[in-house]
Amino acid sequence: MAKLFSYKEIAEHNTQEDLWMIIDGKVYDCTKFIDEHPGGEEVLLDLGGQDATGPFADIGHSDDAVKMLADLYVGDVDQDSEPIAKVDKEPVSSTTGGEGNGLMILALLAVMAAVVYFYMNSRKE
Repeated sequence: MAKLFSYKEIAEHNTQEDLWMIIDGKVYDCTKFIDEHPGGEEVLLDLGGQDATGPFADIGHSDDAVKMLADLYVGDVDQDSEPIAKVDKEPVSSTTGGEGNGLMILALLAVMAAVVYFYMNSRKE
């Protein structure tokens, strides 16, 4: 019989050094997989100690990814235990990805100006 873990026990495993999550009522220790996760460690850390069934299904993981779960399995959720309210963690990064656009535009303008300058000077010769 599989070992049963309460929601409270699972919730305590939510760090990079000790990361568990629930998928379809089963508990997985994802600690050793953090560095290998193709989606990055942030995704796993955001769901650490919680039920990740929805996000796991939404991504549409491959059959190989689903098979990999077998090696991470540590037990099942004790469905009789009291669920823990989800705690919103601060985002790992507060950037939205567009902060560097101003510098990129300036760099492109500088390159364009250099090309125009070179073109204009090469015509004079």
